[in-house]
Amino acid sequence: IDQYLLKTGTLSTSENAYPIMPMKFSVSPVVRVAVECQKPSDLPKLIAALKLLSKSDQCLKVFIDDTSGQNIIAGAGELHLETSINDLREFLGENIPFVTSKPVVGFMETVTTKGPVCLSKSANKHNRLYVCSEPLDDGLAKDIEMGIINNSKESQKIMVDKYNWDPISVKKIWGFGPNLKGSNLLVDMTHGIQYLNEIKDSVQAGFNWFTSEGVICGEPLYGVRMNITDVVLHSDTIHRGAGMISPTARRVFYAAQMTASPRLLEPIYLVEIQATQDVLGQIYGLLSRKRGYVVYEEAKEGVPVSIIKAHLPV
Repeated sequence: IDQYLLKTGTLSTSENAYPIMPMKFSVSPVVRVAVECQKPSDLPKLIAALKLLSKSDQCLKVFIDDTSGQNIIAGAGELHLETSINDLREFLGENIPFVTSKPVVGFMETVTTKGPVCLSKSANKHNRLYVCSEPLDDGLAKDIEMGIINNSKESQKIMVDKYNWDPISVKKIWGFGPNLKGSNLLVDMTHGIQYLNEIKDSVQAGFNWFTSEGVICGEPLYGVRMNITDVVLHSDTIHRGAGMISPTARRVFYAAQMTASPRLLEPIYLVEIQATQDVLGQIYGLLSRKRGYVVYEEAKEGVPVSIIKAHLPV
């Protein structure tokens, strides 16, 4: 059983038993470190220990970077990562030394305005894709991440009623990205295009590729809607294969992002501090040095204690 359960699972003798829901956290694993063995022969033991570490901590994320091939541990903060690395040392023992990189904070990319229609031609010049991008409502992006919005009919009704989407556009959503479940949408806005369904998988592959690595600095995208406004395709199937369409789709998505005022999104903590009146000046000074800003302050009645809520970059 252990090899099939990644985080949580429910064991029951009844076929009708309802599974226990996994925990949901208010923080995301945004701080990353790379882990590697000093001896290459110890790599299988390190991977086994990382799997054990991932199962022991619900908020921790362990994965392999596709570009560098490194084993990455992602946590909610530096302290969280420090305790996780100490646990990893205990799992491995003193005989298997390993090294860790410096903590790196993952950013995300987005767009802030609706951009113009962009064109990209395939390498053989026989196919053309016309795409424009626009930002999603912040609430819609959060609902997609939480799993409230998906391809179901109930989700389509929510998008029409709550977010004022066009009923026709809702039915022509081609997919989510990255990894088919992210907070970015690909929408078909065309009418009467021949052979369009034949290139749907290729365009979705290009969209998934693009949303995993944005144009600014190769970070994942968040809250972006890509609208396919027009398509021109060659009548011969051999001239519109996946090798022609996927790179073309990726290029036109890059262009649509660049022309729609792209921005970087930085992860921000919401911190709550309780302190006495005599140290408030030092707390404000520390927050300003860390690029934080106070959003709420209240003095408790009857005691010389203040509650401060602030946004603080990770």
